[in-house]
Amino acid sequence: MNFSEKQIIHIAILDLYEGHENQGMRCIREIISEYGKMNHIDIVAKEFDVRLKNELPGMDYDVYISTGGPGSPTESEGMEWDTLYFQWFEKMERWNNNPANSQKKYIFFICHSYQLICRYYKIGEITKRKSGAFGVFPVHLLPEGNEEPAFEDMKDPFYAVDSRDYQVVQPKYNRIRGLGAKILCIEKDRPHVPYERAIMGIRFSDYFLGTQFHPEADAAGMSMYLQTDEKKKMVIDNYGYAKWKSMIEQLDDPDKISWTYSHILPNFLNIALHDLHSVYAI
Repeated sequence: MNFSEKQIIHIAILDLYEGHENQGMRCIREIISEYGKMNHIDIVAKEFDVRLKNELPGMDYDVYISTGGPGSPTESEGMEWDTLYFQWFEKMERWNNNPANSQKKYIFFICHSYQLICRYYKIGEITKRKSGAFGVFPVHLLPEGNEEPAFEDMKDPFYAVDSRDYQVVQPKYNRIRGLGAKILCIEKDRPHVPYERAIMGIRFSDYFLGTQFHPEADAAGMSMYLQTDEKKKMVIDNYGYAKWKSMIEQLDDPDKISWTYSHILPNFLNIALHDLHSVYAI
């Protein structure tokens, strides 16, 4: 990919972690850095602390990535940062809906951000899980997911890191069709338990895409993180030794988390920057 017409690509990272310790920011930084080096692109990324400092990016970025984060995606409604976040998002929508703007704004929403956008569009019920999801889980593609360019070369099922206490369920299909949105994938089938499967990925529009799971999670870094004394004890105390051992084994499998890490967000960047290149080549 040659972006000689525009030497610098600007990416905004919206940090919704509220200062909590996390691996998501590190992983996103590394994906962006690796992508730039691999494609010989000069990328400048800037981070915005949405929840602690009410920071939101302006319109002068090419791509936006909005992260996961702690807490309820519904109880923040009415808080200052939540209100400002959706004011920012509505600006993105208006920009993309204006035919005069040939360069569209591409946004990827991860986990907590994904839940917020599902709340905004009212395309499903957001509920607290019976128990928190934490680990490496299979994700099943729907027909629309098989046709999704950002999921190109993904297996069915593919595997992803899942860490959440809330979920989006009970899709409102009339609402989804009216928006032109598409459900891409769902969580694993569990016929032995009476719980609905969560909606794990949605293409909200031609420019907005989100996943309930963490496509940015890297196998090597996550494995090292989970093998520290503190995190190993935390997982074992909360989920048991078998869960910890299973996560380590699955992180070491190159066909699982490493595959997801190297495909979904890089594919999304390919789509966004290909469009950007087309605009600047005119």
